[in-house]
Amino acid sequence: MKILVTGTAGFIGFYVAQRLAQLQHEVVGVDNINTYYDIALKHGRLQVSGITMDTLQENQPLYSTLYPNYCFIKLDISDRTQMEQLFSNHKFDAVCHLAAQAGVRYSITNPYDYALSNLSGFLNILEGCRNTPSIRHLVYASSSSVYGLNSNTPFSVHHGADHPVSLYAASKKSNEMMAHSYSHLYQIPTTGLRFFTVYGPWGRPDMAYFKFADAIINGRPIDVYNNGDMQRDFTYVDDIVEGIIRVLLGTPATANPQWDSQHPDPATSSAPYRLYNIGNSSPVKLMKFIEALENSIGKKAIINMLPMQAGDVLSTDADMTDLEQQFHYQPKTDIQTGINRFVEWYKKFYAI
Repeated sequence: MKILVTGTAGFIGFYVAQRLAQLQHEVVGVDNINTYYDIALKHGRLQVSGITMDTLQENQPLYSTLYPNYCFIKLDISDRTQMEQLFSNHKFDAVCHLAAQAGVRYSITNPYDYALSNLSGFLNILEGCRNTPSIRHLVYASSSSVYGLNSNTPFSVHHGADHPVSLYAASKKSNEMMAHSYSHLYQIPTTGLRFFTVYGPWGRPDMAYFKFADAIINGRPIDVYNNGDMQRDFTYVDDIVEGIIRVLLGTPATANPQWDSQHPDPATSSAPYRLYNIGNSSPVKLMKFIEALENSIGKKAIINMLPMQAGDVLSTDADMTDLEQQFHYQPKTDIQTGINRFVEWYKKFYAI
């Protein structure tokens, strides 16, 4: 297939584009390479993908030297004209939308960035799909943050998620609702994947595990919120990518023939629309996670205990029943193995 992957200079998109290219699909990757975090990391990901940075130009296809079936285009998904041109020039068979303005805390201080990328950008994706009859499936990134004030764990896609506690979470919930409207109006098969705390090599430096590793290695204290009384369903990036690939290349979303408008199931619809959790289904206490970092680095953390931060939630735990049953998905990476791989990469990348 010919597949559009957005966010391919980003953490997860970088892996997905390479995996699809290795599977011999024709991949068009796009990213605006913004300065939300160090662009050297984004450039590094592209270089590993075979994209030669010294020839990179705005809105010009650049083919990978490693994967001749993968081209990268520097492009902003919130630019309507550029996106219309992209979909017009390439008759895609599927879209894997992973580009977004990420970060819970950043959304509190920079809300307008989320309106541009996560709302306007996603609308451009939906419009592109609507106007491209060849597209058989849109798979897009949602987030476990949509569960917000819901404390009924493990989190199930069949439960309500209507009380987000950050604008980032609200933007991801909005994406799910926007996708449903297009599935209903235009019969576009859409599948949303709610990611649970993805970590691993080439990760985002704004994530806690990345900040913790940097601080521990350099002898600085780490800020631990809510006195460490938190847990997350940490999911290794290889496991996330495996789930994305299975959904993207598997049977596209279909209508649920048993869907009942009197008792609506949030995860399915009378339209070709689906939602899935994609996590490890094995929450780890924050202090245990820090211990895994200490073990891998070989150095104790200096801990600065702080109160709960705005936008945070106490616990995340993914109910993976649907993804396991329908796509035979099963995460394989335990926390210490995943952290060891991350620390090994970190030391190599930063020449430590």
